[in-house]
Amino acid sequence: MTLSLALATAALLAAEPSSLPSGHPPIGAEARAPAASSPSTGALPEGHPSFGSGSTAPASAGAMPEGHPPMTGRAPPTAEELLEQLDGMQGLREREKTFEIASSLGKLYYTNGRPADAIPYFLQAEERAKATRELFLAQRKKLGRAAVQSPEAANCGFTAQMPVEQMAATAAERAKKGDTAGAAACARAALEPVLEVESIHANALFLSGDAAGSLKVYERVLEVAPTYADALFGRSAVLYETRGEDLKALQSAREGFEAFLAAHPDSTRAPLARKLGRMADEAVKAGGMEKWRASRAEDRRIRASKLNLSTGGPMMARGPMAGGQGGPMAGGGDTAAPTLSQETMQAMQNVEHTPELEAQLTQTVEQGEAMLATGRFDEALAAYRQVMPLRPDGRVKAGLAWTLIGLGKPTADRVWGVAVGTDPAAVDQLGETLKAKGDLKGAKALWTKLAASAPDYASRASLQAKLSQ
Repeated sequence: MTLSLALATAALLAAEPSSLPSGHPPIGAEARAPAASSPSTGALPEGHPSFGSGSTAPASAGAMPEGHPPMTGRAPPTAEELLEQLDGMQGLREREKTFEIASSLGKLYYTNGRPADAIPYFLQAEERAKATRELFLAQRKKLGRAAVQSPEAANCGFTAQMPVEQMAATAAERAKKGDTAGAAACARAALEPVLEVESIHANALFLSGDAAGSLKVYERVLEVAPTYADALFGRSAVLYETRGEDLKALQSAREGFEAFLAAHPDSTRAPLARKLGRMADEAVKAGGMEKWRASRAEDRRIRASKLNLSTGGPMMARGPMAGGQGGPMAGGGDTAAPTLSQETMQAMQNVEHTPELEAQLTQTVEQGEAMLATGRFDEALAAYRQVMPLRPDGRVKAGLAWTLIGLGKPTADRVWGVAVGTDPAAVDQLGETLKAKGDLKGAKALWTKLAASAPDYASRASLQAKLSQ
């Protein structure tokens, strides 16, 4: 809702019987501005400021007729100031309002973080549209399987700013004439702004702690418009969040997310709907949300045990990742990278990259770089093997390649070529790291090999200047 609409709302609701001076033009729905501001119109009392773009303020305060409201020249109030004014109006909630005014007040409170205060106004707005809802449902039932026409096809004659109650009157007139198709089409069009208000009302109820009430309002929206995006997604999300041990509710949530994706595949919420639908399905299969969460926690524990990066951990102590006797990576072997079992590959693909895991990976890489700088290539290789399957980035590839070169492995040149070909800057940075850790000789050896392997990069990065240090 725009601030101007809110201001108009406040003005209408705050209006009191006028005490304007004699001859003052009327204020309200029937008021009309004069065609011109010249005295010849006779519409304004003597001394009244003129209307129109050319009007100016009177030269002195005495130019205003007695009893004229003061013209302060101040800017309109902010939303916060307007809410403060509305809060101070006694009996505001109980006053009769049009759908537009009631819904505007509700939206004003809702968008300013006061959902509970918005609810009474949403209820008033929906009450104004109750008869139209009933009319639509009755006319649609008469249509049977026939689709509801668009308002254009039914020649409803509606405009964008037409009040709901005026559109509803058109629909009711069509129904009286026995025009079922036209009545249904016009009533459905009249309900479009009502559906928006009801969806926001449902959100407000959920935010106020009334999940059950929220679901009922969402279902009212879907009764009229089964594919309405906000209601389809919102109802499913509330079911998912609040009915985690009710398998039927979880199933309904999954079906709702699937219906949302079918009706709105290009929505920005489509990825989230897809994810939540999958999670709801998994929770149903697990027997409820608690059991599903427990199974996920156990799954994470098992994966973490397989991916233990600490020295001598299970992954490093056995099988194809072993550094000791019995594996293809055993001392002196020619394999440059581990041959992983299907089980281990699956565990690595599914592992969650939590902040804790990322920190541990970074620490292991730093340890490998420190070992390289001190010539402890075997230990560096063990570190890089742990990290490579989980973080095969340029930094890790550079470290692993330089380690294999230091160890004289037959596959060292191939791994070096991959590292330089994909991210020469990361190889260059490894040289800086070695230099910073006191291994200037190793750094220059790395830069020399990099310059020979990637002359174009060497020229751009001024490697020769580093070699001449």
